[in-house]
Amino acid sequence: MEPKLLVRSDCLLAEGPIWNSLSHKLTWVDIVNGNIHEYWPADKKHNLIYVNEMVGAVALCKNGDYIAALKSGLAYIKKNDHSIVLIANPEEHLPNNRFNDGKCDPSGRFWFGSMSLSEEPKVASLYTFENPETIEKKLGGITISNGLAWTEDTKTMYYIDTPTMQVCAFDFNDATGGISNKRTVITIPEEEGYPDGMTIDVEGKLWIAHWDGWQVARWDPVNGQKMLSIKLPVARITSCTFGGEDLANLYITSAKVGLSKEELEQQPLAGSIFVVENCGYQGLKNQQFKNS
Repeated sequence: MEPKLLVRSDCLLAEGPIWNSLSHKLTWVDIVNGNIHEYWPADKKHNLIYVNEMVGAVALCKNGDYIAALKSGLAYIKKNDHSIVLIANPEEHLPNNRFNDGKCDPSGRFWFGSMSLSEEPKVASLYTFENPETIEKKLGGITISNGLAWTEDTKTMYYIDTPTMQVCAFDFNDATGGISNKRTVITIPEEEGYPDGMTIDVEGKLWIAHWDGWQVARWDPVNGQKMLSIKLPVARITSCTFGGEDLANLYITSAKVGLSKEELEQQPLAGSIFVVENCGYQGLKNQQFKNS
C-alpha cells in the first residue's frame, strides 16, 4: 500500500480524479488555476485544458466531451477544440459561491455541489443535471459540498458535507434520482483530518481523502469503523479514484493552496498526483454523463 508519485505537478487545488477505462486516461481538475489535466500513465503523456475560470468538477460525456461545473455554471467542454458551451447556472444569484465536487450517478445524471468562496456556513446546495430543463436542487443548507459515491446495487448514495465531519447515506432511487432516509453512517474524529472527496470499492467500502490528515483511509459504512490508512507525504489530500488494469490502482489528488512558506518547504510534493498500484482492492467504473 505504498503510494508512489505519479505526476509531480504544481496544482494549487487538484481535485475530482476520474478514470476513463476506454482511453486509459486519468483526468483531474486544478480548481483554483482553472485547468483540466489529462494524463495517460502508460506513456506519461500529460495534457492541459485551460478553462480560464475556476472549475470545480468534470465528468466524461459519452461523446467524449466533458461536462464541467465552472464558476460561471454548468458547461460542456468540447473534445476537439476545448471550446466552452455554457448550459445553465442554478446559482447565478449567489456570486460569492462556486461549484465544488461532482460525479455521475449509476444512470448517468451529473451531481454537483457548491460552496461559498469564504466558506460561509450553510449557503451551498447539491444539484442534479439531466438536461437544461431538469436541474434539480437535492439538498440545501450545505457548507462545503464534497464526496459522492453510489453502491454497486444502486440502492444507496453516500455524501460528504466536509465541516460536518460525517458521511451521510441516503436511500437512492436509480430510476428517478430520488434520495430519502438520510442517516449518518461515519463520524470522523477531528485528528483524522477533514473528509473531502471519496470513492467506493466493489466490497462497498468507502475510500475517503482526508484534508489536513495526510492520508486516504478505507471506512466501513456499515459499522462506521476505519479499516486502513494510506499515509502520504502531503497534508491536503483532496480525492481519490480507482483506475488502471482491472480498476486495481488507486489514484490520489492533493493540494497546496493555503499552505505557508514553511509548510510548502516541508511538503515539496503538495499539489501532486499519487498512485497506489495494485492496491489489493478493486473499484467501480466511473460513470459517464448520459445525455451526450
